[in-house]
Amino acid sequence: MAISTSAEDDVLSEINVTPLVDVMLVLLVAFIVTAPLMNNAIQVNLPKTAATKAPEPKKPVTVSVDAAGKLFIDREEYPLEKIEPALKQLHDHNPDVTLHLSSDEAVNYGKVAKVMAAIERAGITRVAVLTQGE
Repeated sequence: MAISTSAEDDVLSEINVTPLVDVMLVLLVAFIVTAPLMNNAIQVNLPKTAATKAPEPKKPVTVSVDAAGKLFIDREEYPLEKIEPALKQLHDHNPDVTLHLSSDEAVNYGKVAKVMAAIERAGITRVAVLTQGE
């Protein structure tokens, strides 16, 4: 009768994964090396065109109210009643016109409010109020 020891009867409960890892690393290296060589693009002859310049951004229009209450559109003086038609003409010429509004700090708020109302009635929606940093 054969006597067996418990060490001989134990079943291997662990799988040796070292060969599996080796094979996977070889496959990974093969894919990394061959991936840049694969070209899935269809060969076409592209037409030649002349390069065009991108449109330059439009300079914003400046509406100013000086300390004396005089109104200016880009350094040209306008009376209050002529501001709205002039702004309407600017808006009709370029609907995406950008407007910078600046006024002297000594100007009455009512005067600036009238100018802002004229800007709104002219249909201009892109307005920036300019201030001086402290």
